[in-house]
Amino acid sequence: MLTFIQTGGFFMWPLLACSILTLAIVIERFWVLRKSRVAPKNLLLDVMSRLRDDRMSLDYIREMQATTGLSFIFAAGLLNSKHGRTSMKESMQEAAGHVIHDLERFMSSLGTIAAISPLLGLLGTVVGMIKVFSVLMEQGAGNTALLAGGISEALLTTAAGLGVAIPALVFHRYFSRKIDEVVVSMEQQSTKLVDALHNDRETKAGVGQ
Repeated sequence: MLTFIQTGGFFMWPLLACSILTLAIVIERFWVLRKSRVAPKNLLLDVMSRLRDDRMSLDYIREMQATTGLSFIFAAGLLNSKHGRTSMKESMQEAAGHVIHDLERFMSSLGTIAAISPLLGLLGTVVGMIKVFSVLMEQGAGNTALLAGGISEALLTTAAGLGVAIPALVFHRYFSRKIDEVVVSMEQQSTKLVDALHNDRETKAGVGQ
């Protein structure tokens, strides 16, 4: 590996740094975007059950507020549910903004790596070809070792740049799609909670009259 990097020249080092950063971001995003963490499967059912049985407590809401994802959104809505449907929805939308920001963390960095890695490889290619032509100008075509070194440097940086950019782009698209799906799911469940809670209250108010 070290020989491969040394043969590729200076631009292999920033490409190596990009590959390490890409790997770190991918691992971190897989951990953060777990569905069990962001939008637990039975969370809505549990919340609705507690509301129906009058077991919803402030401690439970605070516990939800200390977590991330859908629990954080639900907690914001429940804390403001007494102020009406509009206030509850606005508080949940504000909380959702914070959650989405957390879900999209490092995505721009991953996209940037996917964009600049081929350019770094291309720059390394250009530098390698410049060395090749410099050897040709100074020593002619007889020094095949130096010519081969310059051409090798040019080809290795191009390959390395694409080798970093392609996985980075694939994972960027994958995580972007996953985030979109999670956001839609959270929006649907939040709407169900608001509708169920306030429709129930409106029904009770109508019966009371």
